Amino acid sequence: MNSDSDLQIAGDLLEVQHLLRPAREHPATVAEFVGLARTIAADRSQWAPLVQYDTTTRWYHRLRTGPGYEVWLLSWVPGQGSGLHDHGLSCGVLTVLDGELTERTDRGKRTLGSGAQRVFAPGYVHEVVNDSLEPAVSLHVYHPGLTDMPMHTAQCAAVPAAV
Repeated sequence: MNSDSDLQIAGDLLEVQHLLRPAREHPATVAEFVGLARTIAADRSQWAPLVQYDTTTRWYHRLRTGPGYEVWLLSWVPGQGSGLHDHGLSCGVLTVLDGELTERTDRGKRTLGSGAQRVFAPGYVHEVVNDSLEPAVSLHVYHPGLTDMPMHTAQCAAVPAAV
């Protein structure tokens, strides 16, 4: 009777490089885009020195691009909002880096604190607003890159404050 397991016979799987998938240089799945956003969020040195605040309009900066995707950094002073919109054919990941944002949809509203993430599919309609008294910063990953942002009528404005 042989006491060796199949793994022992084959050797260490991690040493058999031809059996491992190569690491991707760029994300290609929703999970990988979420991971990219988390990685950037965790390294403040990548984004914090770039942030600016503009009291007249939301400030934004394209942080990174890759094959079929782009990463944007946005700042929001109190009271600034996106208006009700979707992202055309793009799906995305929104990550709050600093502060607090409110997301409103036809299903209600939710408060997103620092570290919160939202993943959305093409055609997802929402409005993002800084309802707090402090500035906020967010990171947005779009795949494919954002080429269209249709605005919608203010259906979400009627959402009661208690929701």
